[in-house]
Parts: sequence; structure tokens; C-alpha cells
Amino acid sequence: MKREIHGWLLLDKPVGLGSTQALGKARWALKAKKAGHAGTLDPLASGLLALAFGEATKTIPFAMGGLKTYRFAARWGFETETDDSEGEPRLISEARPSPEAIRAVLPGFHGEIQQKPPAYSAIKIDGERAYDLARAGEAPEMAARPIWIESLTYLEAESAPDLGRFEMTCGKGGYVRSMARDLGRALGCGAYVTELRRLRAGPFALDQAISLESLEALRDNPHALTRLLPVSTGLDDIPVLAVTEAEAAHIRQGRAVPAAGVLSLHDGDKLWASLAGEPVAIGHMEEGRFQPDRVFNLA
Repeated sequence: MKREIHGWLLLDKPVGLGSTQALGKARWALKAKKAGHAGTLDPLASGLLALAFGEATKTIPFAMGGLKTYRFAARWGFETETDDSEGEPRLISEARPSPEAIRAVLPGFHGEIQQKPPAYSAIKIDGERAYDLARAGEAPEMAARPIWIESLTYLEAESAPDLGRFEMTCGKGGYVRSMARDLGRALGCGAYVTELRRLRAGPFALDQAISLESLEALRDNPHALTRLLPVSTGLDDIPVLAVTEAEAAHIRQGRAVPAAGVLSLHDGDKLWASLAGEPVAIGHMEEGRFQPDRVFNLA
């Protein structure tokens, strides 16, 4: 029987499983009614997948807005239509870049850059997913868009002549597959992703995650819910307003309350209201007051 549970679960997703499939297995293991995930991982990728249950699903947009860290391997000399190992490799060059050449191009991939997403991605074009169009033989021309690259490090000691290993921290909307492709083109040899693992996503880290095998073993175990992180974990990147019992009662009825503790914020800025550490609502600033947008039902 499905049950109401609230909180975040961090899963170490294995290769070969899509994010939606992984979420379904987690819902089965916890017997949860409502769930969602923050940030898709392709079946060929592994690592951190943050899963929100119950009222935590209301915090997903805020959890997805933070920086993400990945480790990946790029195979030099080839490109594929998918920018990863699912596509058929097409030889671009017999040449292989030296460590010096790789380090020399890295400064061009820091800060705000323009990146063209992979044709095989979940981006919608005229209401259709790009990967559906590409699989139907109508691969769309993807427009470049600005993304933020916090850091891109060449892991020389772990690399080989045919394979470069990197660690990247980027903002929302960054594609590792595109990064590997663009590194290969900058080096004149081509490249595609062969391995991809997510280490961090916003407030969440892989060292807090549970394996799928361990999670499935917890079904019917009364201690399973101890793996859940608080609902408020997904709100770590936005300001918090501490409120009283009386103010919380007003907020739950959709009424605004004074926000004297966060006067540095401007109208429209997002924040959340906390009663003794428990989230009451997500809202925005409006003329020095907290105006609730989404109220939590955690009782």
C-alpha cells in the first residue's frame, strides 16, 4: 500500500538505468505515493540522482538551480551523432592531443561560454523532444546558449593517449556530452563521452547516496525512512525567514507576513519561511513582506 512520505533521497544511479526507471524503483522500495527527481541522468551515466518525495517535490526547481559536478572521460579521435558511446563512432583524426595541448585549451571553457546542446537531448523544440526528432531522422539544429562553467580540470594522471579524463563543475543547462565534443573540436581531433558520473548537484553530494541494490533491500524495513533528508534540504540555496507560530498560521492561509529579518532582499526575490526549522511555505518578497506562493502540508 502506498504511503505519504516527505523528504529527499540521494541515489547512486547505476549505468543502464534511466532516471525515471530509477525513480520508479525507489518509489517501490519506499512504498511512496508521490515522487520526482531533480536533474535527469542518461542511462549511460551513473552517480548522484536526487529524488524528492511528497512535499519535497515542491522544492525541486530550487534544488535544480545549483552547481553540478561531473567526472567524465572523452575518447579522442572520433565523434558520434549522440556525442556519447550510443552512437556509431566516426573517425575524425588519427592524431591524439598532448597533455600540454589539452591544458592550453581549457581556459576557453571557463566562466560564461556558449554551448550547443546535443541533438539527442530532452530539450523541447516546437513541443517535441529533440531526441525524438533525432531518432525519427529529423535531427534539429540546436541553437547555442550561454552556460556557466565554474571549473574544468584535466585529470592527467588518470588519462591515457586515447582517453582524456576531466572533472567539471557547471551551472544549470550544461551538457557534459557537448563539453567533450567541443573539447575535441578545439583540439582538432574530435571526441565523445565514454564515461560520465555525477558527483554533486546543488546541496547534494554523492557520498550521501545509497546504491540501488541497498535501497531495494530496505523494502519492508522500518529503518528505510531514516535515509531521507529533510524537505528543507532542497532549499539550501535560497534565503530563509524564521517565523512564529502565529505568522505560520497566517502564511498557511495564504496571507503575507512581515519579513524584517531579510530586508536585504528585493521585491520578487524567492525565500522560504521556517518554523523551528520546518518549512512552512516558499514565497517571495513584496514590499517588505513575505508573500507565500506554495504552502507545505507536512502535518
